[in-house]
Amino acid sequence: MSQPAFAALTPLPFDLIFSDGEPLESDWHVAQMELLKGLIRQVMAESGRRDFHIGGDNFVYYSLEQAQDVIQGRPYFRGPDVYWVGGVQPRQRQGWVSWEEGGRLPDVIVELLSPSTAHIDRNEKMDLYARVFRTSEYYLCEPRGRKLEGFRLSGGMYRPMEPDDQGRFWSEQLGVSFGLWHGIREDVIEADWIRLFHRDGTLVPTEVEAAKRRADEAEAEVRRLRSLLGE
Repeated sequence: MSQPAFAALTPLPFDLIFSDGEPLESDWHVAQMELLKGLIRQVMAESGRRDFHIGGDNFVYYSLEQAQDVIQGRPYFRGPDVYWVGGVQPRQRQGWVSWEEGGRLPDVIVELLSPSTAHIDRNEKMDLYARVFRTSEYYLCEPRGRKLEGFRLSGGMYRPMEPDDQGRFWSEQLGVSFGLWHGIREDVIEADWIRLFHRDGTLVPTEVEAAKRRADEAEAEVRRLRSLLGE
């Protein structure tokens, strides 16, 4: 579990902001972020869990100093591309404010690399997530290089996870594997995508995929019943 970054300080002498208004790197980054958040929600629904928060492309506040940097316009940390926090009250949040959440910080983080962010994601952010956030699992995806990496916190630092035979990484936090899948999404973007896989290797379906599967199964059942009636 992530630990408090500092004790609660309320009220703050300024209002927090939760978005810098800057667009994501590409259409792939936008689609991948929404895809992954939806898949994690699907995994939680399948396991009957509601005690979690999933976020991305919004601010994660971990210290008063960071909040002051944001307000004063100095260089600051914004937040991970996708993050998950377990064991928390489900409610609507603009972002994540650790001192309003008992000091909790993300348990799983995924960063989607780009030429402009790769160095920061592999260095400054990795150090921050290990040393301050104490995030259990950290995943990096390089879309151009078709590369996915997983790291697990051990002894205060991240150590590379060993992939399975399919090149996937088992998440102890989520109970599924992270892996790459090449195909066309519902938005007709063909690319390599981070997908989640059950222990038996089957894909965790998106809502659209799950609905199509139910429709196909219903259609197959109708055909079966018509065949029986015909006989």
